Amino acid sequence: MPKDIVINMPTDMRNTEGHFSTFDLDYTPLKPGGITSLTVDIPTSGRIPNEPRLPPRWKTPEFIFYYVVALFAIPLMVWVPIHLSSPSHPNYPYYRHKLSSGWMFGREVDNSDTQYRSFRNNILSLSFLVLIFIALKYIYTRSVLRSASISSDKLYLLPFFLAFSALYLTGLHGTSIFKILFILTANYWIAKTSKGSRVGPLLTWIFNVLILFANETYGGYRYASLHPSLAGLDAFRGIYPRWHISFNITMLRLVSFNMDYYWAYNSRRGEDDLSSTSTEKQRANTPLPLEDYTYRNYIAYVLYPPLYIAGPILTFNNFMWQLRRPIDIPMRVQSRYLVRFLVSLLTMESILHYMYVVAIKDTKAWQGYTPLELSMIGFWNLIIVWLKLLLPWRFFRLWSLASGIDPPENMVRCVVNNYSTLGFWRSWHRSYNLWIVRYIYIPLGGAKNVALTTVLVFSFVALWHDLSFRLLAWGWLISFFILPELLARYLLPQTKYGQFSWYRHVCAIGGVLNILMMVSANLVGFVIGTDGIMYMARQMTGTWQGFRFLLAASCIIFVGLQFMFEYREEEMRKGVYRRC
Repeated sequence: MPKDIVINMPTDMRNTEGHFSTFDLDYTPLKPGGITSLTVDIPTSGRIPNEPRLPPRWKTPEFIFYYVVALFAIPLMVWVPIHLSSPSHPNYPYYRHKLSSGWMFGREVDNSDTQYRSFRNNILSLSFLVLIFIALKYIYTRSVLRSASISSDKLYLLPFFLAFSALYLTGLHGTSIFKILFILTANYWIAKTSKGSRVGPLLTWIFNVLILFANETYGGYRYASLHPSLAGLDAFRGIYPRWHISFNITMLRLVSFNMDYYWAYNSRRGEDDLSSTSTEKQRANTPLPLEDYTYRNYIAYVLYPPLYIAGPILTFNNFMWQLRRPIDIPMRVQSRYLVRFLVSLLTMESILHYMYVVAIKDTKAWQGYTPLELSMIGFWNLIIVWLKLLLPWRFFRLWSLASGIDPPENMVRCVVNNYSTLGFWRSWHRSYNLWIVRYIYIPLGGAKNVALTTVLVFSFVALWHDLSFRLLAWGWLISFFILPELLARYLLPQTKYGQFSWYRHVCAIGGVLNILMMVSANLVGFVIGTDGIMYMARQMTGTWQGFRFLLAASCIIFVGLQFMFEYREEEMRKGVYRRC
């Protein structure tokens, strides 16, 4: 694999001499403490902190003023959606039918988001399934180790994973498991037939993209449409018959296996080996022995139960290396991660019980809202989008950690702790970002042709999520909105101007524009679409009241950016360097 592409953000407030990986951990960082422990630990860009850092600004007069602004702004941002969700509000009857009975202090709950509702309504069943999986794995492990010599690897778990996956997918998708296995087998055949030929990657991409389009077009292929004699197989469809919806995640694993096998076949290095202390990047980039790229290992990887439904995405190399050279995942790490998940879940429940912003958005019950109220509907919908993705990802990652496999963390920072477009996409769905970099961005040339690769990457990302114009428009907007940041980094490099006191404030002004653009793009892609954002834009810019609000909001975002900058400075004082 080529060397990682490093893109420095214009607001990186550190020296840039030397090269270090975008994603990997080059040393054991100092343990983050205090406020920086709020961010989840990940393998991170880092180096031994041998450069002087500026003293903390937390207690300076400048930041005392920022605290005053925050004490006014944050309660207001919370109160507005709660007020709009009151049964006494005139617009309440327009969306009341979207609400359900809740459990929190007699409040109704906004459980109207279809995607999150499927997770929320089944979380107890999924938790019970996890307990069964862990118990059966414990019994299986004890029986295997009792009847065989103690092994330093965990390859003995592969038969268990395969057996559980067969039962798991049969329960989920019924007889559609045969369709899935047929697609998986065809993809494996492409890899093994092509071997080290350049035709292999081309056929892999053509096959998997066509499968995505065919899945969308034919809705999972009913057996009766294939042949009338097969109609009986449609009777048992499982508890989640729409297998083709989650197959987008599976497709990423198919590409991962084929590409990892292609690179391993063409690797000119001798057979490499890793230790149990290897890093995430080493496990992903180090080829396995060719005899490990077998059908059994391939199926066990693609259908690995904890990550099958929603990820996070783990490369084939990383998965197999963790079985060959098991890593230590202490119980305290798993316990702390469980606490993080429960706190996030309680936060989501509180929002859904007190802020009915999803129902308001879906019914467009925003008639008569002020620009402030409109903006808070959009803002809290984005918070919910973040949480509804974070919670399933952390649930399934926690399941995987309890099973002994450590996949990448998908959500690194809180959604409101982002100011860089480039940094945001490194921390949002991080495992997907790592997959994009490894299998698309670098093979297309990476930083050698940033504009073209960025457009191609985000076009693929949009179509991979959903074959719709709305998400394609989102992908193109994101690509366009990255350009101002790249231009700012070129015109105002930190190495040249970072020592000036004004530089931090200029970066904050640029960050305000970045945030406004990112919010707009994500509202288009995941919340209100192009029509909704046009209505909101008219309300914000078409009236004097809207313009005044936009100016005030920009000032408050500027204050928030100063906290984001200082938070990252605090991380670096403790030896933690994250490129997001």
